[in-house]
Amino acid sequence: MSGPPSAANASQPRDPRVRGFTARAAVLGVILIPINAYWLTIMEVVRYEGHPTTVSLFFNCVFLLALLTGLNGLVARIHRRAALHRNELLVVYCMLCIASAVVGHDMIQVVAPQAICPFELATPENKWADLFHKYLPPFLMVSDPKIYRPAFEGGTTLYRADRLAAWASPALHWCAFLFALTLVMLGFNALLRRRWMDRERLTYPVTHLPIEMTAPGAALWKSPWMWLGFVLPAFITTVNNFHNLYPTVPVIKVRVVHYDAYMWSVFQGFPWGALAGTRISFYPFAIGMGMLLPLDLAFSCWFFYLFWAAQKLVSAIFGLTKIPAFPYVTEQSAAGYMALATFALYMAKDHLAEIWRGLRGAGRLADEGEPLRYKVAWWLIVGGTVFLLAFSLRMGMWLAIAVAVFFVYFMYSLTVTRVRAELGPPAHDLHMAGPDQILTNIFGSDGRILPPRQLTVLKLYFWFNRAYRAHPMPIQLESFKIAQHTGIPMGDMSKALVLAAGVGVLAAYWSQLHVYYAYGITAKMSFLARIFGTEPYIQLAAWLLGGQPPNYGKMGAYVGGFLFTLALMALRVRHVWWPFHPVGYAISSSWSMNCLWLPIFIAWLIKWVLLRYFGFKAFQKAIPFALGLILGEFLVGGAWLLAGWIFNFNAYAFWV
Repeated sequence: MSGPPSAANASQPRDPRVRGFTARAAVLGVILIPINAYWLTIMEVVRYEGHPTTVSLFFNCVFLLALLTGLNGLVARIHRRAALHRNELLVVYCMLCIASAVVGHDMIQVVAPQAICPFELATPENKWADLFHKYLPPFLMVSDPKIYRPAFEGGTTLYRADRLAAWASPALHWCAFLFALTLVMLGFNALLRRRWMDRERLTYPVTHLPIEMTAPGAALWKSPWMWLGFVLPAFITTVNNFHNLYPTVPVIKVRVVHYDAYMWSVFQGFPWGALAGTRISFYPFAIGMGMLLPLDLAFSCWFFYLFWAAQKLVSAIFGLTKIPAFPYVTEQSAAGYMALATFALYMAKDHLAEIWRGLRGAGRLADEGEPLRYKVAWWLIVGGTVFLLAFSLRMGMWLAIAVAVFFVYFMYSLTVTRVRAELGPPAHDLHMAGPDQILTNIFGSDGRILPPRQLTVLKLYFWFNRAYRAHPMPIQLESFKIAQHTGIPMGDMSKALVLAAGVGVLAAYWSQLHVYYAYGITAKMSFLARIFGTEPYIQLAAWLLGGQPPNYGKMGAYVGGFLFTLALMALRVRHVWWPFHPVGYAISSSWSMNCLWLPIFIAWLIKWVLLRYFGFKAFQKAIPFALGLILGEFLVGGAWLLAGWIFNFNAYAFWV
């Protein structure tokens, strides 16, 4: 790995480009953000391929960084001073990552269609109009069929005065909401950065690749081991693209879809039907990312994946699967996330108490060189939270419900951020475990405690709680790590992240609306927008037609999962040799881990053999190979996907 700027270099005249967040870097980032948003929307929403925002490391951002690095090298040959500094490239990369998160699968993509789907897709059979239309806040909806119907049919344009005016309210309100959400995250990261980065010295594995890609001297690009790793996925991706174009070319099977039919045929009948949906794959990029994981986490990911499978199998054998949702895997995992956040905050209590004393004037605030002054960070958290609560009240949500929603959300956010900083897992989604699920499991969905209006507005927050993959908060903290490593002032990085979030939310919402009217949600687009636009309302209608009382089984799973995670953490702290990482327990039940467990097992096995029989130096030599596996699939696969869009052919999507 390349190192941070040396003390000797610090005494030399400082190149102003070293600051990273220069005027030209800011302009370049602002120009690229809408282009990137549109590319992501085409891939994930229109063509339903690639899905870069469903894993920790976004391949579109790595692709654009590699492209910028190559073009920058050509500029440097012509005029060295005109070329971008490495730090400028990394600032643009971080801006693109934040902007990609807000346009991703778990953010704007989910909320935009929810403004129109409950009206267009309401029928006498589903009774949506009678059940909840009266509870939907008008300022967040587009209910005029003259406006929303062309978005389903396509072949037209967004850019008409009546359509722009109708969409202005929901778009601007949700963009302001999401921007405020990112500001609160930034405040939390500013308060916790020193504890996690300087005192605990967490490793931030997700930052390794962009740092090495832009390192002075281009050591990574000169490594034969990197190119050996690069060639393997590049060859697989290219062969599979030719298979798509010319079916006589044999396919190299590495994706889960290549094995789904076989896996479904394996797990049939009693009791093996309980394991239906188990998937296998051999993604090269996931093997590369898995090799960067700590050995105990890589082991725990696949071990606890099998642990969850064993729970389902045993439950089936004893007939417990007759109980709906048993053995409550999602609830156990959700509790694991909450326990990890609780433990992380407990470990940081002295640091946070020191900051609190300084904020009250009872001590010194040692916040020089921090991303934000601690007082600014504190007021961002307070002001942003007040805005979010006021937004919720305007929707018609009770204050207590709103407080519970954001408490759960930010606890999950802290967990994802901490886990990414310490361990860098390739995925962390936690589907369908948001505050709406927790509150209805505890208080019921039958209307006795939570009336229909509260259930309706609660479900309007489904969009940023559907899953927790494309999440801005860990990206913010990883950007500060990149800044620390390369000498970029953290205050400047904060400005870049705020700018990227502001421009990113607007570009994200624009890209969604543009493709709706151009392609049509039910015409020439994938099913994704329709699914995202109807998921919350389907469950809401089920609640309102005949909800369930409080679910004591799921409540027990919350308690059990929380205590089990704390027990794993206590054993890990007490015994260095303890192999079962609590993070593996929390994240391994997810949709993503169902696709990635086997590549992570392969990566763990490779790393274990290298460390056990050849030593740490041998593994260090294998790191460029691991990075090559990621780069080969991301760059060559990304190029094919881009070409497929431009030239309108069915490109091979290397992920999922």
